[in-house]
Amino acid sequence: MDRMPTLFVSHGAPTFALEPGRAGAHLAALGRRLPRPAAIVVLSPHWMTRGIAVQSGARPATVHDFGGFPEPLYRLRYPAPGAPALAAQVQALLASRGLAARLDPEQGYDHGAWVPLLHLFPDADVPVVQVSLPAGADARAVHSLGTALATLRDAGVLLIGSGSITHNLRDVFGRNGADRPPPGYARAFMDWTAAALRDGREADLLDWAVRAPHAQRAHPTDEHLLPLHFALGAAGPGARVRDVLDGEVIGGVLGMDSYVLDGDGVAGVPRVAATAGAAA
Repeated sequence: MDRMPTLFVSHGAPTFALEPGRAGAHLAALGRRLPRPAAIVVLSPHWMTRGIAVQSGARPATVHDFGGFPEPLYRLRYPAPGAPALAAQVQALLASRGLAARLDPEQGYDHGAWVPLLHLFPDADVPVVQVSLPAGADARAVHSLGTALATLRDAGVLLIGSGSITHNLRDVFGRNGADRPPPGYARAFMDWTAAALRDGREADLLDWAVRAPHAQRAHPTDEHLLPLHFALGAAGPGARVRDVLDGEVIGGVLGMDSYVLDGDGVAGVPRVAATAGAAA
C-alpha cells in the first residue's frame, strides 16, 4: 500500500463549505490526485479536550459548531463512516509513546474536520477518525502526538492537521484606525512558514512564536497553528513540504494556504484494519 503524505489544511470560516474559492479548488484537485486513503485521521482546534480523546463511533454526526451563518450551511452533512478499529489502534500507538488517550464514541465531526474534507473527498466514503487537540499543549507536544501516529502512513492512512495558517479574528472583523494591521503581515508569515518547511527547518517551526515574522499578529493564540505541527510530526524524520497550495489571503489577514508534507516515514506499522466496521 502507498505510503501517504500528511496534510496541513487551512479551513477558514465555516462558509468555506459553501464558498470554496481558490483554496477549495486546490483541495478538490488534491483529493483527486492523491492515492485513495484507507482511512483519514484528522486533528482540528475545534475539538479541544483535557488530555487526548479519540473519536471512536461507527457513524459520527456532522457538528455545526458555529452560529450566525447562512441557513444553507446548517443543512450540510458529511456522512463519512467512522473507524472504531482504527480508533483503537490510534489509542494504542499513543499509549506506546506514553500518551494516554480515551475513546469517545459520541463525538461528531466538527467543522474544522468536515468542511475541508467536503472539498477533499466530497463523496464522504473514506472512513474518518478525529483526534482532539489537548488543551494547553504546545507545538512540541502536538508534534509528538503526530510523531506517535506516523507509522499509520504505511497502512494508507492520511493524517491531516486542519487549522489556519494565519488566524487573527480581531483583524478579520475589526480592522480600523490605529489597530490596522501592518500591510502584508499575513503573507510574510505564510512565506516564512513555506520556506521553513521547504528547508526542513523544524527547530524554527517549533519556535515559530519567536522566529517567524509578525508571529503574534498572525496567531494571537496558537490553537489554529498547532495542527501544522501535528502534520509535521506525522510526516516523520526529514519532513519537507511537497506542495504548497496557494489559497490566497482573505481580507488581507486570513491566510488559506495548505501544505502537502512528506518525510522518511517510520517502518513497521502493523497491518490492522483501518476501515469502518463494528464498534470496538
